[in-house]
Amino acid sequence: MAPPDGGWGWVVVGCCFMVTVCTRAVTRCVAIFFVEFQAHFEADYASTAWIHSLVDCSTMLCAPIGSLVANRWSSRVAVMSGGLLSSCGLLVSSFASCLEHLYFSMGVLTGLGFALCYTPAIGMVGCYFRRRKALAYGVAMSGSGIGTFVLAPAVQLLIELYTWRGALLVLSAVVANLCVCGALLRPITTQPNKEAELHGEKMGGGQSYVAPDYLVLRPGAGNTELAKDMEGNLLAATQLKGRRVFGCHFLSVQGYAFLLLPEFAVLAVSFVFLASGCSLPFVYAVPYALSVGVAHQHAAFLMSILGVLDIVGNITFGWLTDRKCLKRRRVLCYVFSVAMEGLCCLAAPLLRSFPLLVPFAALYGYFDGAYVALIPVVTSDAVGATYLSSALGVVYFLHAIPYLLSPPIGGWLVDITGSYTATFLLSGAALLASALILATGTWVRCHKVAVDEGFHHQGGQSECLQDSNREMLPQRSWDNDSPNDSFDSFHRQQRK
Repeated sequence: MAPPDGGWGWVVVGCCFMVTVCTRAVTRCVAIFFVEFQAHFEADYASTAWIHSLVDCSTMLCAPIGSLVANRWSSRVAVMSGGLLSSCGLLVSSFASCLEHLYFSMGVLTGLGFALCYTPAIGMVGCYFRRRKALAYGVAMSGSGIGTFVLAPAVQLLIELYTWRGALLVLSAVVANLCVCGALLRPITTQPNKEAELHGEKMGGGQSYVAPDYLVLRPGAGNTELAKDMEGNLLAATQLKGRRVFGCHFLSVQGYAFLLLPEFAVLAVSFVFLASGCSLPFVYAVPYALSVGVAHQHAAFLMSILGVLDIVGNITFGWLTDRKCLKRRRVLCYVFSVAMEGLCCLAAPLLRSFPLLVPFAALYGYFDGAYVALIPVVTSDAVGATYLSSALGVVYFLHAIPYLLSPPIGGWLVDITGSYTATFLLSGAALLASALILATGTWVRCHKVAVDEGFHHQGGQSECLQDSNREMLPQRSWDNDSPNDSFDSFHRQQRK
């Protein structure tokens, strides 16, 4: 069946919303525990920052494991298992006696549980929506903003009433609701067409995997040896159908063929720089506010402002980029939002009072919500809906090392300089570099497409050569109103 663009899909959106509340919002709220951990264990900034960085790193580093479990069994199994594991991790963290204990229980166990939940839930939304994909993702990803808005002051209040140990116990109970969300993720069964079934493979979880047509090369195009190799791979993949081999999809060349796309390579480099800068403001916004004399409640309220505007950014950019006038310019909208975040970080060291920090939190939160909602969309536009779950696993895997290293590096800069200026400048520079890389790559690709189209239009090649080039170099059709799935849309035109 085709993506229903509604119906039970909205229940899946609601579940993904709650998953982002219980994963990303809870991770952001770890920053509120920063001062408490530092005071209780008498640690420096760099050592304490490892807790937050390990949670983020484990979540992103293990994202391909979440995709693997979802593809092998189902998203339901992945999310329910992750919810149980992350809840137990926070429960054990409440009994921590040293920072090393927190590194393992909160950083590794909880992060691994979040990884099993996050990517499969996001991938399920893409299976249920096509025409309103950006809006659906905008609503689903707004959970991180709403969760931050609600949880930030609640966690601060819980710390004041029950200390940080009691607050972690309550958060453990909240995160356990991921098991309920996972139970509602009904797998959707798609029926491939007859031509696709000739080289298709049935995946776990009730979804159909279709090998991309670009892998089926024509010997007449000068690719006889490569075509034989690919046909052998496809035959081997077909023979694996029905076998209970753990990770067969993860190891198959078809499932990760998108890694060969130049578009995805540019996205990957951009994401590495993005991850290097985006986490620092969430880790150090509250400590920075406290260092300039802002009260504890007001400092926690800054996180709430970030959360509220994050919601607005999620929904407004999701709705706007579904409009016909912006649907073909989603990448530019994404680049704009990341660049604005970078400018906000560069201005942050000049803001040294609560009234001045409020606009910073509002603008940063808004554009953070905007780019977070567009990450799955631009990834889907680049690789296609068939590969979205696996691609998101790779995308979030690329976030892992920057998430692990950037908070401790930021803390080290605070320790040696005595101020947060260098930390925020590092964040802003990384975000602007991310936007510049993707903007440059997009411009080069568009320029190349325009040159190629002009050359073909002038009759520089014969009709036969044009057909051969189209077979070997799939190009995206920008005339379709719906989001194009790079491989699928091109070959649908070829079959017509």
